Amino acid sequence: MKKIITYGTFDLLHVGHINILRRAKELGDYLIVAISTDEFNDLKGKKAYYSFEDRKIILEAIEYVDEVIPENNWEQKISDVVDHNVDAFVMGHDWEGQFDFLKDYCEVVYLPRTEGISTTKIKTDLNRV
Repeated sequence: MKKIITYGTFDLLHVGHINILRRAKELGDYLIVAISTDEFNDLKGKKAYYSFEDRKIILEAIEYVDEVIPENNWEQKISDVVDHNVDAFVMGHDWEGQFDFLKDYCEVVYLPRTEGISTTKIKTDLNRV
């Protein structure tokens, strides 16, 4: 079984999120999604609309997602890959090169983002209303 992992906040779920989850799942048999905890978001200076628990429930309902784990800090990625026997790490292409250090542990894939949509764009557009 080929295991894939991806990371994100996954707040204000949109078609770009669904696209990356679908494409990540197409790369293997089992998709693990690590979502930033509320505490980790605070450390990053990010504010999610939905709580960690709500985001976890939402992601667990998506057919492409097999498991959801918490992302507590930047440094846990190597241990997540090793502990979960991950074969490939997937992120959007806007992170290209940032996670190449994981190539010693698994394949690293940067997928193109869905053009014209992001959580930041949604929040900006809503603030204009």
